[in-house]
Amino acid sequence: MILVAGLTPAWQQIAVLDRLHVGEVNRAREVHCCASGKVLNVGLTLTQLGASHRTLSLIGSGAAGTAMRQDMSDLGVDVRWIESLARQRVCTTLLDRATGQTTEIVENSAAATDAELAAFESAFAEEATSSNIDFVILTGSLPAGTSSDLYSRLLSRTRAPAILDVRGSELLEALPHRPLVIKPNREELAHTVGRELNSHEEVWQAMSEVQARGAEWIVVTNGSREVFALSENERHRFTPPTINVVNPIGCGDCFTAGLACALQHGSDMPTAIRAGISAAARNAEQLLPARIG
Repeated sequence: MILVAGLTPAWQQIAVLDRLHVGEVNRAREVHCCASGKVLNVGLTLTQLGASHRTLSLIGSGAAGTAMRQDMSDLGVDVRWIESLARQRVCTTLLDRATGQTTEIVENSAAATDAELAAFESAFAEEATSSNIDFVILTGSLPAGTSSDLYSRLLSRTRAPAILDVRGSELLEALPHRPLVIKPNREELAHTVGRELNSHEEVWQAMSEVQARGAEWIVVTNGSREVFALSENERHRFTPPTINVVNPIGCGDCFTAGLACALQHGSDMPTAIRAGISAAARNAEQLLPARIG
């Protein structure tokens, strides 16, 4: 069983435009809405890959929260929801068909109350101490005002191998728990080390610095470009396939799910990374995130 936990899901609006004209009225060719955000994207992808898993997530109030709950139920995703009084956030993706560019408008998550965070931690401890947990995945940003050591506190409540898709201080504070894999993208790695990474060697150096602080593996994605992976004794580069990209949103989440599913089935890390790349590529070819079929 894989436990996926995160606190900032989103109700996603996707508008397809013939061309985005900044500063003008834009009429969408089509608009779609769906449950999304990193934690739900990972859980949904694991469901489609046939992995044994459960998702733990906060859920906000209002029509968006109700719709998100229904969407996950309709898709057969096993989610344990922790109720929040805050309005469920809504994020918007603009797909410009003329240029192929994707513009993401991200609404930050509202603050969670101390009681809501305590309920989430308690639920995580209950789920993560089950004897059938193979891995835990912690993913996504934290609600506004949440202490950056939350993920570290969660990891102290489980002995299962951990996969982290987080960044910055939240990631650095979790490293003493020696997670199995950390998976920032290149931009998130730069944010974590506090400097620009303008060359491959600078990326490898930053990866080495972060990996040495406690992670067994660090895997860095960079959109459609090469994936770098580093452990104490191994260093790998992987080239993703060339595909027709429809919507890249959620590719990193599908990568995490594909990697975790492969590890659950006993694959070694390079094989699991290739499985993650495959899941991400399938996602990029779809309009809605994490609906890889």
